[in-house]
Parts: sequence; C-alpha cells; structure tokens
Amino acid sequence: MSSVSNISGTEKRAIASLASLYALRMLGLFMVLPVMAIAGADFEGATPELLGLAIGAYGLSQALLQIPAGALSDYFGRKPIIVIGLLIFALGSFVAANADTIYGIIFGRFLQGCGAIASAVMALVSDLTREEHRMKAMASIGASIGLSFSVALVLGPVLVHLGGLQLIFIVTGILSLAGIALMLYLVPTPARKRHRDGSAIVSEVIKQLGNGQLWPLNIGIFILHALMVAMFVSIPPQLVAAGLTLDQHAWLYLPVLLIAFVLMVPFVIIAEKKKQMKGIVITALGIMILALILMSQAAGIWAWAMALGVFFWAFNIMEATLPSWLSKVAPAGAKGSAMGIYSTLQFLGAFAGGLIGGWLNNHFGIEGLFLILASAVFAWALLVIVTPKPAHLNSVRVDILNQGNDEDQSSLYLDALINLRGVADAILIAEEQAIYLKVDASIFDYQQAMATVDSLGE
Repeated sequence: MSSVSNISGTEKRAIASLASLYALRMLGLFMVLPVMAIAGADFEGATPELLGLAIGAYGLSQALLQIPAGALSDYFGRKPIIVIGLLIFALGSFVAANADTIYGIIFGRFLQGCGAIASAVMALVSDLTREEHRMKAMASIGASIGLSFSVALVLGPVLVHLGGLQLIFIVTGILSLAGIALMLYLVPTPARKRHRDGSAIVSEVIKQLGNGQLWPLNIGIFILHALMVAMFVSIPPQLVAAGLTLDQHAWLYLPVLLIAFVLMVPFVIIAEKKKQMKGIVITALGIMILALILMSQAAGIWAWAMALGVFFWAFNIMEATLPSWLSKVAPAGAKGSAMGIYSTLQFLGAFAGGLIGGWLNNHFGIEGLFLILASAVFAWALLVIVTPKPAHLNSVRVDILNQGNDEDQSSLYLDALINLRGVADAILIAEEQAIYLKVDASIFDYQQAMATVDSLGE
C-alpha cells in the first residue's frame, strides 16, 4: 500500500510518547504477577484463592470500564479521560501500598483497573497519526506492551527483595503520575473527532457481538490471559520449593523471555508475510499444550526453565498474531468496536484466571491445575481448526470532508472507492464524512484512492 508522505515529527513524538505511556502503565500492572503468590502470603487473611484474586482483580474493573471510557473520550476528549484514568490508577496503587490485609490489596488492584485508559489511548493514536502510518503506530504500542511485560517479570522480584510489595505499588503509583506529566507535556492535543478503527461505538459493539468470525479470537484471548494469571498463582511457590529464592526469580525469567522472543520472531514473520496466520496459531497452540504438560510434571529449576521457555514462546506468538487476525476479519468500520470486545474478554480472562487459579491449585494440586489448563487450550485449538483462514486485509479510512456532504455525492465516493483495485469491502459513515475500507495492502494504492476522492470533489 503506497504511502503519501513520510511520517512527520509530530507523529513520531505522538507514537513515542503514547507507547511510553502505555508501557509505564502496563509495567505497574504486571510487576505483581511473579511475586504476589509469595510476598502476599504474609498479609492478614491471605489464602491461595484470595492471592489469585489480588493478582487478577484489576481485570474485572478494566473489563467493565474499557468500552465506556473509550466512549467518554469521544465526547469529553481523549486527554482528560486518560489523565483521570491515570489518577485513579495511581490512587489504587497507593491504596495497595498502604494495605495491611489481603483485602486492602484486592481493593487497590480493583481501583487500578478502574483507570481504564487503553481504549482512549488507542483512539488518541488514531487521532494523531495519518492513515498510512497508523499500522506503524499500533505496532509500536504492541511492542511497548510486550516489552513492559518482560521487564515487569524481571523487575518485580528485584523490587520485592528491596522493599516488599509496598515498594512495587509505590513505584507503580509514581510511574502513573509520570504518565500524567508525559500526557500533558509531550503528547500533542488532536482535534476532537471520532474514528471507528480507533475506538468502540456502542451500537457497533452490539452488532459485532453477533459476528461469529470474531468469537474464536475473543474466546482465545480470554483463555490465554486466564491461564497466564492462573500460572503465576502457582509457579512462584514451585520455584521457591525447587531452591530458587524470590529475589533470584528475575535471573530465571530474563534468559527465558529473551530466548522465547527470539524464537517467536520467525513464526510471526511467516504468519504475516507468507499469509499462514491460521497455521501458525494452531502450531502455537500445540506448543502451549506441550508447555502446560511439561509444567504439570516439572521438578527442579531446569525443568521449570524449559517449561516456561516453551510456554512464553507460544504465548508471544499468540499475543502478536491474535490482534492481527482480528483486524483482518473485522468488517470495514468495525475494527475499533471489535477490538473493544476483544480487550474486554482479555481483561475478563485475567480476572477469571486469578479467581480460579488458586482454587484449582488448592483442590487439584499443581499437576491437576496445569492439565486442566492444557485441556482448555486443547478445546480452543479444536475451535481454531474449524475456523476459516482469515483473508489478509487491512483497514483504511478515507476522509471525504470538504469534498461535498450530500447523500448523492457521498454515494459517488463510495461507488468509486469500492471499485478500486484491492478493495474488498467499504462502508460510508455519513456523520464522520468518511469511508472505511478493507483492502489487500499488497495491491491497494492509497495515493490512487486519495486522487479519486480529490477528482470527484472538483
């Protein structure tokens, strides 16, 4: 797909600052994952079930508020909603830092999730970047999430060793306040507009709930994040039992994550460049089942290191390919709403994993826990096998603002664009004075589309 211009300095600043903002926030959420099951056990009232809930509580509030916060940002502006969300997140962090019971930590984690800014940040990315550069921007955000997750698994044990869970939550609150400064002073302020590829529209969300092509992905991300959180209820105590003190866990996670990242890259390239998305996802599911079976039988540091390496290899592949698959199959003009549903299920999965992880471990033991999780992934794999391969299509928005806004003229734009080479689907959104397209990027010419719009407006 041809670009009409080079990426501007303002766009570079917007992408870098928003990726950093997202990374700071996710770092705060993830740092408790590798340490809560051990460091939280000293708090009054702690049980395996409640420790799991403390890990995953943020997912419930995040899931409930994800789409509403994005909708509010359409009406009140992105930056005010993001700043309010970061303030709530900081408040939750400081509440947890001052807790002396497990219930206080659970409440603080729930408050952290109430600062649901993900959808507003994604919408702001769409506001601040031009169509031809938006995929780069989204990829940068995705990379920042992956980086923050890896750093959190390494940094969490280090901070707990230095100052306990309290230090983690204090650092998390400070990072959130730093995010506010970053938002106010570095992120450009866009003109207020609605962009359906960047934010969820309530009416479209309701419509996409009935889209069967999306549910294998929605169910999958729910299972993926449920098992990821459930794992961290059980694995840290197993590592301690194997002779690795909590402050040493970082030295296991670091090489495991680096190797898993390197192994992931060629699979993602094959999925995208060779258009083998479905085959790669099925392969990753097989690898993940193997990892969970290995975990059910693991005994000793090296066995856990191997099992974790295999798991994160598959996990990284899934995290990179599932959103891409969703963006390919979401109808024209519906990507933001489809992603809103997907993100909601992702956070609900984290909550469910925390809720049931401790309970499963308590009632079925470590072997039973991981075999049950492997069975869930196997059921998901069967669903993916019968799901049609995705067409490799990208979403594109073409503004027709100031090119004539009467119904007949808008229909002319729609007819002209849908007949361009590489266009598979198109929808006119009159209130936005925009046309959303699904295109084959290898043959679609963005410059030709803009020239077509310009010629019709003369």
